Amino acid sequence: MMKWTIESGLTPEHIHCDAIFVPVTKTQTVEGGISEFWDPLLKDLEDSRLFDGTPHRTFVWPESFRGRTRLLLFIGCPEGILTAEQLRLVAAQAAKIGTKSGIRSAAIQIPRTMVSSMAEQTPRDAAQALTEGFILGSYRKSQYKRDASERTEIDEIVYYMKEKMDPAFEAHWAEGVSRGVAVGEGTCLARDLTNLPGNMLVPDDLAGKALQLAERYGMEAQILDEQELEEKGMGGLLAVGKGSIHPPRMIVIRYQGLNTWNDVIGLIGKGVTFDTGGVSLKRASGMEDMISDMGGAATVLGVMEALGRIRPKANVVMVIPSAENVMSGSAYKPGDIITTLSGRTIEVLNTDAEGRIVLADGVTYAKELGATRLIDVATLTGAVVSTLGDVATGAVTNDEAFLEELIASSRRAGEKIWPLPSYPEFWDKLKSEVADIRNQAGRDAGTITGGLFVGTFADGLPWVHFDIAGTAYLSKERGVDPRGGTGVLVRTITDWICKQS
Repeated sequence: MMKWTIESGLTPEHIHCDAIFVPVTKTQTVEGGISEFWDPLLKDLEDSRLFDGTPHRTFVWPESFRGRTRLLLFIGCPEGILTAEQLRLVAAQAAKIGTKSGIRSAAIQIPRTMVSSMAEQTPRDAAQALTEGFILGSYRKSQYKRDASERTEIDEIVYYMKEKMDPAFEAHWAEGVSRGVAVGEGTCLARDLTNLPGNMLVPDDLAGKALQLAERYGMEAQILDEQELEEKGMGGLLAVGKGSIHPPRMIVIRYQGLNTWNDVIGLIGKGVTFDTGGVSLKRASGMEDMISDMGGAATVLGVMEALGRIRPKANVVMVIPSAENVMSGSAYKPGDIITTLSGRTIEVLNTDAEGRIVLADGVTYAKELGATRLIDVATLTGAVVSTLGDVATGAVTNDEAFLEELIASSRRAGEKIWPLPSYPEFWDKLKSEVADIRNQAGRDAGTITGGLFVGTFADGLPWVHFDIAGTAYLSKERGVDPRGGTGVLVRTITDWICKQS
């Protein structure tokens, strides 16, 4: 855990950290305006073409300071107005380089111009964006090598200004830091869970992680085991999980921020801890990435982590149907008919379209627990990767105004969502001759029909489906996101929930 402090009325000689991060624009390398201590150095660097403030470029300068060496890390910034996303990227760059340099503490100068010139940005927003960026950029996934070296972590960040902060500014900045820590740590929790190998995270393990989170923040939690699933009639989750020696679990956490349990937001995350495709077996190449098939569960748990820290005035019930989809003599098969908690029957055409089946029971159970608006998050279809790559999350809804609110939050959070249509013709593709609904509607419009399958179980309640199959797990780092689990949509959904309170 990083320690965060705010200081004002300081100049660089008062800073005792291992490094100082200095955001610089191209103009400032020529005209100055950063600091009387560094303006001459920056001009020399620009003249010698070593560093000119070009956005996303960095330059590390070792400085002798009181008998020891500290680092000056200059980070190129865009000219003019800085957006929240630009601030995140600047901070993430600084954190990545600082971590590689082995520093333990760092300071960042906050010129008033950096805040006052930002359109639609308050000091709180700026502080939140910078703090999120530092945390997200510092993230490194766990290693399991015998000779792995001990990781050096940045454990202290000091924000400072050479001017004296007025109390209101400092209070808003501190609030932003606190919010940024909450959202950043929630995202990193989701990344950690997504990156866990399948042999280290079976459904019961995921349930244990959820119980730990709930206990940490005093939330009510419930875990349904296979006997209780049978008693409740959750045939969808049971069917998907019955091929594994690791039985399925229905995982629930309730966060109550209002006096009465009404206007409840339901978050449902797909928790398939490993997916071989079952009898409809996947290809071997790339199957190792299916440790990320519980990315939706990781996202909603990350949101609950953030809510536990922020404590907004909202009611949220989180539901994770968790199973391992593997092939065995007891695995469910194409042609099977499954009866879900809702009473609807499903014709199974492909056992690799299992996520929507477990989500069917998850959505129904969230409604039973009082949810009046529903958001499900799932690594649902390969089709969304064909459409949007690993750049944007696909969305399907029965309530466009609801989705627009979430898209507005995604813009503030620096995440990309693309809405897909839900015309009646797409719903028709889900009709079955022998059951209420079938779990596959063919290759055409696969992301849409997969989402609409889940939406069927919303029974008309406002509902949004997010397909994160492309964005939950990256093959190489990009921006604030590392290679591997990204914790996608933790920032977006948390922002939206906080806007409701």
